[in-house]
Amino acid sequence: MKLGVWTPFSYCIRPEPAIERALEDLTVQGRGEARDRAYSFMRDTVCLAEKLGFDLTLVAERLIAPDPEAWVVASALAVETSKIDIMCAVHPGMLNPQFTAKLGASIDRLSGGRFLINVVPGQRQHEFALYGNNAWMGWDEDGDDRYARVDEFIRVMKAMWEQENFTIEGRFYSAKDATMATKTICTPRPPVYAATADTRGKEIVARECDLWFADYLSGIDAYEENLGRIESDIADMRQRAASYGREIGFGISTYVSCADNIDALLQDIRAFESDPQHNVAIKSLGAGLIGTPQTIADRIKRYEDMGMTCLMLQFHPMQNGMQEFAEKVMPLIGR
Repeated sequence: MKLGVWTPFSYCIRPEPAIERALEDLTVQGRGEARDRAYSFMRDTVCLAEKLGFDLTLVAERLIAPDPEAWVVASALAVETSKIDIMCAVHPGMLNPQFTAKLGASIDRLSGGRFLINVVPGQRQHEFALYGNNAWMGWDEDGDDRYARVDEFIRVMKAMWEQENFTIEGRFYSAKDATMATKTICTPRPPVYAATADTRGKEIVARECDLWFADYLSGIDAYEENLGRIESDIADMRQRAASYGREIGFGISTYVSCADNIDALLQDIRAFESDPQHNVAIKSLGAGLIGTPQTIADRIKRYEDMGMTCLMLQFHPMQNGMQEFAEKVMPLIGR
């Protein structure tokens, strides 16, 4: 099983002093250090993750947040690391697939073949209106157009990596006698990951992608219910992929917190859950990786037994949490 960590952008992890100080700089014109605080914290965290033996990092994308842009951060991390895979997120409609393929091939080259991509359908209309040149406008509310765009995006991006010459006349993207001079080190192309709970999205992932991130219910109390839900969804996605003659991997994104004092740990988690400001991180409590090191190791093994091949992890505080996980949990799961 691959173990990944989120690159610590402010909007996807629990607040901590390093992030709060970085946001003070990012949101005030003219304020900043010689090396940006936010990037410095990201770099130090990812380099530590690499040293501790984590396999990959997810560089998330949210253009309306103050954090540095994901593809810029991913490029910088590619040259400041040597082993950890760099997975960058993209929203179809913000970038076109041809340019995305060129960016991906470039990071693949800078990193020595360590680039992956996470395709995110997106759901923030105001973000698409501002950064996607109104890409959201005119889409039907039930999402058919949005998923049709994602489908075309992935197929064109993959063709740019895999084919010497191709032509496509799609509804959203077109290319005639297209080729890309920059060839990737990773063969036949960089891996494509995606998360979606929508049936249309699942069908696209089963046909085109290499790994699907499972969806689950929010909150620590949903763990047992989520186990059955995830196991059923994995079986469903296996069947979908098999109908195309394919096999895919499976992942979850989850918050991790281990401690010997369970009462104090749960008290902290309950307080965290009650704050709606942290809705992104609260969602990831539902996977249940909270408890003693042995409890967490047992639950990871349970996920692995049901077919999970990748965990994308968040900690708090981020760096201390990674170190504790590496020291106390990794040996229990054979790492």
